[in-house]
Amino acid sequence: PEKPPESDEWEAEMLAALRAGRDAGLRDAMVIVAEGATDRHGRPITSEHLRKVLEAGLTESVRITVLGHVQRGGAPSAYDRNLGTIMGHGAVEALVAGAADEESQVIGMRGNRVVRIALAECVSKSRQINKLLESHEYGQALELRGSSFNTALRSLQTLLRALPRPPKDGQRRLRLAILNVGAPAAGMNAAVRAAVRIGLDQGHAMFGVRRGFQGLIDDDMQVMVWMSVNGWSSLGGSELGTTRVVPSGPSLYSIARTIENRRLDGLLIIGGWDSYQGAHRLFEERANFPAFRIPMACLPATIDNNLPGTELSIGSDTALNNIVNVVDKIKQSAVAERRCYIVEVMGRRCGYLALMSGLATGAERVYLHEEGITLRSMKEDLDVMIQGFKEGKRVGLMIRNENANPTYDTYFMAKLFEEESGGTFSVRESILGHLQQGGDPSPFDRIQATKFARRCVGYLIEQAMEHRQGAAFVGMVAGRVKFHPLEDLPRLIDEANRRPKVQWWLGLRKIADALARTGPAPLQAAAAVVEEDRDDEE
Repeated sequence: PEKPPESDEWEAEMLAALRAGRDAGLRDAMVIVAEGATDRHGRPITSEHLRKVLEAGLTESVRITVLGHVQRGGAPSAYDRNLGTIMGHGAVEALVAGAADEESQVIGMRGNRVVRIALAECVSKSRQINKLLESHEYGQALELRGSSFNTALRSLQTLLRALPRPPKDGQRRLRLAILNVGAPAAGMNAAVRAAVRIGLDQGHAMFGVRRGFQGLIDDDMQVMVWMSVNGWSSLGGSELGTTRVVPSGPSLYSIARTIENRRLDGLLIIGGWDSYQGAHRLFEERANFPAFRIPMACLPATIDNNLPGTELSIGSDTALNNIVNVVDKIKQSAVAERRCYIVEVMGRRCGYLALMSGLATGAERVYLHEEGITLRSMKEDLDVMIQGFKEGKRVGLMIRNENANPTYDTYFMAKLFEEESGGTFSVRESILGHLQQGGDPSPFDRIQATKFARRCVGYLIEQAMEHRQGAAFVGMVAGRVKFHPLEDLPRLIDEANRRPKVQWWLGLRKIADALARTGPAPLQAAAAVVEEDRDDEE
């Protein structure tokens, strides 16, 4: 509705675009229409009208699928569960801390932070958008939707083309290479697709490096054309291939030779911890290898979400959904038999997956490497679990990070809890393993990958065109995409534990603990928590 076709000949233009897609090799085509879509004169554009236009213009069979209320149903994703939990907690805090005469507020999220916005302001903006659409002032309506909406719209318009726009006359055509490094993460292919098409659409040559840094060492890369990445948006894994190789010693000479021979003007490195370490190694060796003095951009893609400069990495949302789907099934099994499950999730020494999956699945206890595990803490948790089952609990769930404690591992904890339970409940362990890395990327990861890729390609082009040698890693901080200098990487990381020094999600621990209690905290203790929160805000 906010972006109607600009031309009165939009039907003919749509048919031409679909024919161009067929000519380019597309075997099928899909047209998505919003229920409130109109042309620039305000006349509705319906799916039935589109069907008639397509059948008459393409002489092909056309089918209509109206999704309807299926969009409202289904189990909530991990993101939606945690969003509701965090915002619900924020709403209660606002009520407890607010004054009786305080203006009504809306609880919302910006990035991963709860914000309070005046209700009157939100209602006014919503009504203003509707009025602008009714008066056909679409440009102003788009502005009110926000910068993220407009950026996504521009990206979509580029990615939907059948072919890229031709280079401009006299334009300097850059040669940019893309590689995936480290463990596969859902969304890597979506990032490559977006980067390739956005780069080609701006008139530059794009190269895909096979098997990460090993591909640069072996000069194993391919020229990427528009259709090379067709269909990649929904694919999990890494179509380019990936390895954990971090260049050092003689391999640096091979990479420098490849960059020189291929006349590369920039590198887009997509991956996790190893990709950042490899990029930083190239950055540090610029004094010895002039070939490394080209722009470099790192795009975070790892299920561990253990990278600095970003609140979320590509792949972590898909991994969370994989965990939540499996744990939901485990809980259904456990209910029938008065059973406690100890579920081990990935993350290396970063507890993001453990804490966020525990919050989304209603776990009674979450064990993190950041906090460690002691015999005393396990004894306290066991006592709480026994009391809960005696009071009628039918299922218990504990989630632990794979490296929470090297001595008290998952099998040890399961045997300890069952032995000391006194027959109150049985205990089983479940190590989820590599299913957390698999699956097609979630919509959130696809969108985030596209957003990051667009900004990274723009950064490389800007740096190369101005003959600069910038090297940076991109990330999402407080709802905004930001670049951080690669030279700052050592300062921001805990290298021994392979995680950032500051991790925003640890602030959610108190919410997880509160929800895991068998009953409400004593009134005096609850009042103390409120006072503590007020002191933190001040």
